[in-house]
Amino acid sequence: MALGKELKEFMLRGNVIDMAVGIVIGGAFGKIVTSFVNDILMPPISMLLGDTRVSEMNVVLKKAVMSGEEILNPAITWNYGMFLQNIMDFLIIGISIFMVIKGINNMRRKKEEEPAPKEEPAPTPQESLLMEIRDLLKKD
Repeated sequence: MALGKELKEFMLRGNVIDMAVGIVIGGAFGKIVTSFVNDILMPPISMLLGDTRVSEMNVVLKKAVMSGEEILNPAITWNYGMFLQNIMDFLIIGISIFMVIKGINNMRRKKEEEPAPKEEPAPTPQESLLMEIRDLLKKD
C-alpha cells in the first residue's frame, strides 16, 4: 500500500506534470517542424535541384538482383537525402528552442533588474522628537 501512495505523490509532483506537458508539446512541435521542412522548405529546394525530392536522393551502393519482375535481393542504397532532411528538422527545432530559452532568460533578467521600491528613510532624531511633541500636544 505504501508503494501506491509513493507513486501517487511522485505522479502528482509539479515537476513530473510539467515534464509530461513538455514532452507532449515537444512531440506536437516536432510534427509541425517536420511538416514545415517536408511541405514548405524542401519543395523549392527540390525544384532548384532539378525536380528531385530531397528525401529520395541516394547513392546506389549495390544494384538490386532481379529475376524478371521479381526482386531477389533489394538494392542497397546510401540515403543521404533523408539525412539532409533530418538535419534541417534538427536545426529548425534547435533554433526555435534557443529563441524560446533566450526570451525566457531576457524576461528573467528584466525582472531581476527592476529596482526595488525605495523605502522611506528613517526619521532623524530631530524629526522623531518633533513627532513625539506633536503626539503629546494632540492628547491635550
